[in-house]
Amino acid sequence: MLTYWAFRLAGLVVPWVPPRLGYWLAGLGGSLAYRLDRRSARVVRSNLRRVLGPGATRVEIGRVAEQVFRNQAKNYFDLFRVPHLTLEQVERWVQVQGWERLQQAKAPGKGVIIVSCHFGNIDVVGQILAARREPIVTLAERLQPPQLFDYVVGLRRSKGLLFLPVDDMGSLKAMVRALRRNELVALAADRDVTNSGTPFPFFGEVATLPDGHVTLALRTGATIVMTFSRRLPGDTFAAYVEPPLELTRTGDFSRDLTAGMAQVVAMMEKFLRHYPDQWVYFQPMWPVADV
Repeated sequence: MLTYWAFRLAGLVVPWVPPRLGYWLAGLGGSLAYRLDRRSARVVRSNLRRVLGPGATRVEIGRVAEQVFRNQAKNYFDLFRVPHLTLEQVERWVQVQGWERLQQAKAPGKGVIIVSCHFGNIDVVGQILAARREPIVTLAERLQPPQLFDYVVGLRRSKGLLFLPVDDMGSLKAMVRALRRNELVALAADRDVTNSGTPFPFFGEVATLPDGHVTLALRTGATIVMTFSRRLPGDTFAAYVEPPLELTRTGDFSRDLTAGMAQVVAMMEKFLRHYPDQWVYFQPMWPVADV
């Protein structure tokens, strides 16, 4: 319950904190957390070792890892700040590149699956979609205690996103219904919350990744569009909407799933290589190695 009350307190205080000061304090808190939370820091450095490659030095990996912590702390500041932004302020906060690609993906009328990862601030794309009146359904991992889950979901859906529990079977039916209405479903491609993913090469090593986004697209005919948000200097965001993926549908589901996963993974690798400090992922993607 301590975490719950800390979140409630932050929800009361953050709206009164000037953004520039708030982000500065959040960055400072992130640097402090990097030094104090040794387990998480070790996990992040281990993940980044694969992303940065064998040529990266310990100093370089440590510098990027600390920035990951700083960015994640700023994401928490965003969480409490966004509910108090107007839709017009959200539009000014996020620069969207490739919006027309989303409209192109909706043209067939079978819905769009927005696929992203824990990059930048994963909620930002959803917030800008909601700001532009695009109905969107996404999944949320349950938090404990339940009061914390309800509170965090309430903050995240303030602009109109519909969050469903990832472990509720009714969530799948709700996503299918949304796609049939030619609406949007948003799913993460780097976190296997339900432990039902598939082993797949990722930065040259096998990792267990979720495949529900590709499976859902193959089963429903929906289009996959990958999106990423990147925190910019000044703590605004660039949101990138990539061209719709062209999934193969040969009738061999296993082969089509593998081909679709390869496209998704390649796009994730591209963005993570360019901006490794934006990957705010704190779970072991591969076996943890000391760095």
